Amino acid sequence: MALKGVQVLEIAGLAPGPFCGMVLADFGARVIRIDKLADDNVGAENVLAHGKQSVALNFKTSEGIDAFKRLSSKSDVVIDPFRPGVMERLKIGPSDLMGANKRLIFARLTGFGQEGPLAQAPGHDINYVGLSGVLSMLGGRNDAPPYPPINLLADFAGGGLTAALGIILALFEREKSGVGQVVDCSMTRGAAYVSSWALRGLDSFLFCNPAGKNLLDGGSFFYNTYKTKDGRYMAVGSLEYKFYQNLLKGLNISEDDLPQTTDYETGHRILEEAFAKQTQAYWSDVFKDVEACVTPVVTPAEAAAHQHSLHQQNFAKLSDGSLAPTPEPRLSRTPGARDPTAKAPRAGQHTIEILKSVGYSTESLEKMLQIGAIGISDTSSKL
Repeated sequence: MALKGVQVLEIAGLAPGPFCGMVLADFGARVIRIDKLADDNVGAENVLAHGKQSVALNFKTSEGIDAFKRLSSKSDVVIDPFRPGVMERLKIGPSDLMGANKRLIFARLTGFGQEGPLAQAPGHDINYVGLSGVLSMLGGRNDAPPYPPINLLADFAGGGLTAALGIILALFEREKSGVGQVVDCSMTRGAAYVSSWALRGLDSFLFCNPAGKNLLDGGSFFYNTYKTKDGRYMAVGSLEYKFYQNLLKGLNISEDDLPQTTDYETGHRILEEAFAKQTQAYWSDVFKDVEACVTPVVTPAEAAAHQHSLHQQNFAKLSDGSLAPTPEPRLSRTPGARDPTAKAPRAGQHTIEILKSVGYSTESLEKMLQIGAIGISDTSSKL
């Protein structure tokens, strides 16, 4: 795989860091999660940990810090999920680690970046998207308040995925320079950057109106979702005129009664009434072979079972029975892959094995375990 031979230390954190590590692992990197001793079950983030390994270290002990330093000297990447200054106070910041390993790439993933008035402020996706300017554009129809798109925009798109891109760019540049660098990823900046299409188009016809009244934000009646007779939904994206004509044909509506220039509210009302007359299955069948850009809104399980998903193998069932999207994008020679039998590690599951691989003796590990500098899980191999 493309990242085979790359070793990553992912310090356990919330969603963006684990997602970044997941992307790197899916494309071949060896990802070692650094857990706290008490994190026997790291919760929701564990759903992004299949195929990773875990070493449990106590950063409150000098032995735990030394173990991390030794691991970083043998690694290519460190993913830091803490607020600015935390790693420096622990003496494992960029200057501490990169002095011993000049090829190290130190990826910092924060809400507001490393400097500035908000650098130390707490926050979550909704706060970062709010300050990026993008959340103000996500209001619904009829002056509904801004509505957050789960926590996908800042945590994952602007955070974890952008950090993975930065790491891969730094790895590529390292092939020329021979040295690593710091990757500073702000989820606020990242949310804005992945939204460049919208933010740079505020003066265009696409986004010039208030939120919820534009072409692509639920304002237009031919780019929206509609409830069916059975309480399901259909997604309508009939922007181009030829698709709009086919939409009307499928709904048995005359273009004279509903030209595409109709005011949005009237159009919404007419399409709401039309779709409510039949079930989702009925409309799915009507538009199945019609070029109208009309599709059903399906659940995740239905998406995985869809004939197109099955044909492309878009989802895989993991060892715990859950369905997971397969790695994307697909490379022709070195595609990403995820072992479906791999499980998410328990905190400390690989502590002994990995620390022995960087030179720790059994005696040293026994002492470190006794003083609480390292931890092992119930499933770890014994000393």
